[in-house]
Amino acid sequence: MKKLFLLLSASAVLFSCSKVGKGEYIITGTAKGIENGKTIILKTQDPSGMGGLINIDTVKVENGKFEITGKVTEPSFYILQLETIQQPVPFILESGEINIEIDKDSIQNSKISGTYNNDEYVKFNDEMKVVQKKLMDFQKNNTLKMNQAQQTKDTATINSLMAEYQKLQQEVGEKSKTKYISYSETHPKSLISALIIQSMLADPSADLKKAEKIYNSFDEELKNTKPGKAIKERLTAVNSSVPGAPAAPAAPAAN
Repeated sequence: MKKLFLLLSASAVLFSCSKVGKGEYIITGTAKGIENGKTIILKTQDPSGMGGLINIDTVKVENGKFEITGKVTEPSFYILQLETIQQPVPFILESGEINIEIDKDSIQNSKISGTYNNDEYVKFNDEMKVVQKKLMDFQKNNTLKMNQAQQTKDTATINSLMAEYQKLQQEVGEKSKTKYISYSETHPKSLISALIIQSMLADPSADLKKAEKIYNSFDEELKNTKPGKAIKERLTAVNSSVPGAPAAPAAPAAN
Protein backbone atom coordinates (compact mmCIF):
# COMPACT_ATOMS: atom_id res chain seq x y z
CA MET A 1 0.00 0.00 0.00
CA LYS A 2 2.86 2.35 0.82
CA LYS A 3 4.48 1.68 -2.57
CA LEU A 4 1.17 2.37 -4.33
CA PHE A 5 0.80 5.67 -2.46
CA LEU A 6 4.33 6.72 -3.46
CA LEU A 7 3.63 5.80 -7.07
CA LEU A 8 0.41 7.83 -7.11
CA SER A 9 2.19 10.76 -5.47
CA ALA A 10 4.93 10.65 -8.09
CA SER A 11 2.33 10.60 -10.86
CA ALA A 12 0.60 13.62 -9.35
CA VAL A 13 3.89 15.52 -9.31
CA LEU A 14 4.54 14.68 -12.96
CA PHE A 15 1.12 15.88 -14.06
CA SER A 16 1.34 19.05 -11.96
CA CYS A 17 4.65 19.97 -13.61
CA SER A 18 2.91 20.83 -16.88
CA LYS A 19 3.36 24.52 -17.70
CA VAL A 20 0.05 24.84 -19.51
CA GLY A 21 -3.59 24.31 -18.66
CA LYS A 22 -6.39 23.06 -20.90
CA GLY A 23 -6.68 25.15 -24.06
CA GLU A 24 -3.34 26.86 -23.47
CA TYR A 25 -0.07 26.60 -25.35
CA ILE A 26 3.53 27.53 -24.79
CA ILE A 27 6.04 27.61 -27.64
CA THR A 28 9.57 27.25 -26.33
CA GLY A 29 12.03 28.03 -29.07
CA THR A 30 15.74 28.17 -29.75
CA ALA A 31 17.16 30.37 -32.49
CA LYS A 32 20.93 29.90 -32.43
CA GLY A 33 22.87 32.48 -34.37
CA ILE A 34 20.00 34.98 -34.50
CA GLU A 35 20.84 38.34 -32.96
CA ASN A 36 19.21 39.59 -29.78
CA GLY A 37 16.21 41.79 -30.48
CA LYS A 38 15.29 40.21 -33.80
CA THR A 39 11.55 39.62 -34.00
CA ILE A 40 9.68 36.37 -34.49
CA ILE A 41 6.03 36.66 -35.56
CA LEU A 42 3.36 34.03 -35.04
CA LYS A 43 0.96 34.08 -38.02
CA THR A 44 -2.03 32.17 -39.33
CA GLN A 45 -4.43 32.25 -42.27
CA ASP A 46 -6.93 35.10 -42.21
CA PRO A 47 -10.16 33.48 -40.91
CA SER A 48 -12.28 36.04 -42.80
CA GLY A 49 -11.51 34.18 -46.01
CA MET A 50 -10.01 37.28 -47.60
CA GLY A 51 -6.69 35.48 -48.09
CA GLY A 52 -3.29 36.30 -46.70
CA LEU A 53 -1.90 35.92 -43.21
CA ILE A 54 -2.60 37.80 -40.00
CA ASN A 55 -0.24 38.38 -37.09
CA ILE A 56 -1.17 36.68 -33.81
CA ASP A 57 1.83 37.52 -31.62
CA THR A 58 5.31 39.03 -31.84
CA VAL A 59 8.30 38.28 -29.60
CA LYS A 60 11.99 39.06 -29.61
CA VAL A 61 14.94 36.69 -29.55
CA GLU A 62 17.01 36.88 -26.37
CA ASN A 63 20.23 34.89 -26.03
CA GLY A 64 19.19 32.56 -28.81
CA LYS A 65 15.81 31.76 -27.26
CA PHE A 66 12.18 32.89 -27.44
CA GLU A 67 8.84 31.98 -25.91
CA ILE A 68 5.26 32.50 -27.03
CA THR A 69 2.19 31.72 -24.90
CA GLY A 70 -1.52 31.93 -25.48
CA LYS A 71 -4.80 30.09 -25.80
CA VAL A 72 -6.13 27.95 -28.64
CA THR A 73 -9.47 26.21 -29.18
CA GLU A 74 -8.36 23.50 -31.65
CA PRO A 75 -5.27 22.38 -33.58
CA SER A 76 -4.55 24.35 -36.74
CA PHE A 77 -1.59 25.23 -38.98
CA TYR A 78 0.37 28.36 -38.10
CA ILE A 79 3.78 29.68 -39.09
CA LEU A 80 6.66 31.43 -37.39
CA GLN A 81 8.17 34.23 -39.48
CA LEU A 82 11.67 35.38 -38.58
CA GLU A 83 12.84 38.91 -39.22
CA THR A 84 15.13 39.09 -42.29
CA ILE A 85 14.39 35.45 -43.24
CA GLN A 86 11.75 34.96 -45.94
CA GLN A 87 11.00 31.27 -45.53
CA PRO A 88 8.62 30.61 -42.60
CA VAL A 89 8.53 27.69 -40.16
CA PRO A 90 5.17 25.86 -40.44
CA PHE A 91 3.81 23.90 -37.48
CA ILE A 92 0.54 22.95 -35.78
CA LEU A 93 -0.55 25.20 -32.97
CA GLU A 94 -2.43 23.24 -30.33
CA SER A 95 -2.78 23.00 -26.58
CA GLY A 96 0.43 21.84 -24.92
CA GLU A 97 4.14 22.51 -24.81
CA ILE A 98 5.59 22.90 -28.30
CA ASN A 99 9.34 22.92 -28.89
CA ILE A 100 10.79 24.57 -31.99
CA GLU A 101 14.49 24.63 -32.86
CA ILE A 102 15.01 27.06 -35.72
CA ASP A 103 17.80 26.41 -38.18
CA LYS A 104 18.39 29.85 -39.67
CA ASP A 105 20.68 28.50 -42.40
CA SER A 106 18.21 25.83 -43.53
CA ILE A 107 14.68 26.58 -42.34
CA GLN A 108 13.34 23.27 -43.68
CA ASN A 109 15.66 21.50 -41.24
CA SER A 110 14.14 23.25 -38.21
CA LYS A 111 12.90 20.76 -35.59
CA ILE A 112 9.39 20.72 -34.16
CA SER A 113 8.23 18.45 -31.33
CA GLY A 114 6.35 18.23 -28.05
CA THR A 115 2.70 17.65 -28.95
CA TYR A 116 0.86 14.80 -30.67
CA ASN A 117 -0.08 16.58 -33.89
CA ASN A 118 3.34 18.15 -34.35
CA ASP A 119 5.09 14.83 -33.81
CA GLU A 120 2.72 13.27 -36.36
CA TYR A 121 3.30 16.14 -38.79
CA VAL A 122 7.08 15.58 -38.65
CA LYS A 123 6.77 11.80 -39.08
CA PHE A 124 4.31 12.20 -41.95
CA ASN A 125 6.62 14.62 -43.78
CA ASP A 126 9.57 12.28 -43.32
CA GLU A 127 7.59 9.38 -44.76
CA MET A 128 6.41 11.46 -47.72
CA LYS A 129 9.98 12.51 -48.49
CA VAL A 130 10.84 8.83 -48.90
CA VAL A 131 7.91 8.36 -51.31
CA GLN A 132 8.85 11.44 -53.34
CA LYS A 133 12.62 10.88 -53.31
CA LYS A 134 12.64 9.27 -56.75
CA LEU A 135 11.09 12.37 -58.28
CA MET A 136 13.40 14.73 -56.39
CA ASP A 137 16.45 12.74 -57.49
CA PHE A 138 15.35 12.88 -61.13
CA GLN A 139 14.99 16.67 -60.97
CA LYS A 140 18.37 17.03 -59.28
CA ASN A 141 20.17 14.75 -61.74
CA ASN A 142 18.62 16.20 -64.89
CA THR A 143 18.34 19.95 -64.28
CA LEU A 144 21.66 20.71 -65.98
CA LYS A 145 20.85 18.42 -68.90
CA MET A 146 17.47 20.12 -69.39
CA ASN A 147 19.01 23.60 -69.24
CA GLN A 148 21.60 22.68 -71.85
CA ALA A 149 18.95 21.15 -74.11
CA GLN A 150 16.84 24.30 -73.87
CA GLN A 151 19.82 26.52 -74.71
CA THR A 152 20.70 24.42 -77.79
CA LYS A 153 17.02 23.90 -78.68
CA ASP A 154 17.51 20.15 -78.56
CA THR A 155 13.81 19.26 -78.73
CA ALA A 156 14.46 15.51 -78.78
CA THR A 157 16.21 15.62 -75.41
CA ILE A 158 13.66 18.06 -73.99
CA ASN A 159 10.72 15.86 -75.04
CA SER A 160 12.45 12.72 -73.75
CA LEU A 161 13.14 14.25 -70.35
CA MET A 162 9.63 15.67 -70.10
CA ALA A 163 8.06 12.32 -70.97
CA GLU A 164 10.19 10.52 -68.40
CA TYR A 165 9.44 13.14 -65.77
CA GLN A 166 5.68 12.99 -66.38
CA LYS A 167 5.69 9.19 -66.14
CA LEU A 168 7.64 9.36 -62.89
CA GLN A 169 5.38 12.12 -61.58
CA GLN A 170 2.31 9.94 -62.18
CA GLU A 171 3.96 6.98 -60.46
CA VAL A 172 4.92 9.04 -57.41
CA GLY A 173 1.49 10.67 -57.38
CA GLU A 174 -0.23 7.30 -57.15
CA LYS A 175 2.10 6.16 -54.36
CA SER A 176 1.49 9.43 -52.50
CA LYS A 177 -2.28 9.05 -52.80
CA THR A 178 -2.05 5.50 -51.43
CA LYS A 179 0.08 6.75 -48.55
CA TYR A 180 -2.40 9.56 -47.76
CA ILE A 181 -5.33 7.14 -47.55
CA SER A 182 -3.37 4.61 -45.52
CA TYR A 183 -2.32 7.30 -43.06
CA SER A 184 -5.84 8.68 -42.56
CA GLU A 185 -7.19 5.17 -42.03
CA THR A 186 -4.72 4.45 -39.25
CA HIS A 187 -4.57 7.84 -37.49
CA PRO A 188 -8.10 8.74 -36.32
CA LYS A 189 -6.84 11.46 -33.97
CA SER A 190 -4.46 13.29 -36.31
CA LEU A 191 -5.25 16.68 -37.84
CA ILE A 192 -3.32 15.51 -40.91
CA SER A 193 -5.95 12.79 -41.44
CA ALA A 194 -8.78 15.33 -41.50
CA LEU A 195 -6.89 17.56 -43.93
CA ILE A 196 -6.25 14.58 -46.21
CA ILE A 197 -9.95 13.64 -46.35
CA GLN A 198 -11.00 17.27 -46.78
CA SER A 199 -8.63 17.55 -49.76
CA MET A 200 -9.81 14.18 -51.09
CA LEU A 201 -13.43 15.40 -51.17
CA ALA A 202 -12.40 18.37 -53.34
CA ASP A 203 -11.62 15.87 -56.12
CA PRO A 204 -14.73 15.08 -58.25
CA SER A 205 -13.38 11.57 -58.89
CA ALA A 206 -12.89 10.81 -55.18
CA ASP A 207 -14.21 7.58 -53.66
CA LEU A 208 -16.93 9.13 -51.49
CA LYS A 209 -17.82 5.90 -49.69
CA LYS A 210 -14.17 5.45 -48.74
CA ALA A 211 -13.92 9.04 -47.52
CA GLU A 212 -17.09 8.68 -45.45
CA LYS A 213 -15.92 5.41 -43.92
CA ILE A 214 -12.63 7.00 -42.87
CA TYR A 215 -14.39 10.10 -41.53
CA ASN A 216 -16.74 7.93 -39.44
CA SER A 217 -13.70 6.30 -37.81
CA PHE A 218 -12.33 9.65 -36.60
CA ASP A 219 -12.35 10.53 -32.90
CA GLU A 220 -15.09 12.98 -31.93
CA GLU A 221 -12.50 15.61 -31.06
CA LEU A 222 -11.13 15.49 -34.61
CA LYS A 223 -14.64 15.59 -36.10
CA ASN A 224 -15.26 18.81 -34.18
CA THR A 225 -12.30 20.67 -35.73
CA LYS A 226 -12.87 23.05 -38.66
CA PRO A 227 -11.68 20.53 -41.28
CA GLY A 228 -13.72 17.82 -39.53
CA LYS A 229 -16.88 19.93 -39.74
CA ALA A 230 -16.09 20.85 -43.36
CA ILE A 231 -15.89 17.13 -44.22
CA LYS A 232 -19.27 16.47 -42.60
CA GLU A 233 -20.88 19.37 -44.48
CA ARG A 234 -19.45 18.12 -47.78
CA LEU A 235 -20.61 14.54 -47.18
CA THR A 236 -24.07 15.72 -46.14
CA ALA A 237 -24.35 17.85 -49.28
CA VAL A 238 -23.20 15.00 -51.53
CA ASN A 239 -25.47 12.42 -49.90
CA SER A 240 -28.51 14.70 -50.09
CA SER A 241 -27.95 15.14 -53.86
CA VAL A 242 -27.74 11.41 -54.54
CA PRO A 243 -30.93 10.07 -56.20
CA GLY A 244 -32.94 8.03 -53.73
CA ALA A 245 -31.26 9.53 -50.68
CA PRO A 246 -33.61 10.50 -47.84
CA ALA A 247 -34.63 14.15 -47.90
CA ALA A 248 -33.36 16.46 -45.21
CA PRO A 249 -35.92 16.98 -42.41
CA ALA A 250 -38.05 20.11 -42.77
CA ALA A 251 -37.41 23.00 -40.44
CA PRO A 252 -39.98 23.47 -37.66
CA ALA A 253 -42.70 26.02 -38.42
CA ALA A 254 -42.41 29.38 -36.69
CA ASN A 255 -44.93 30.05 -33.96
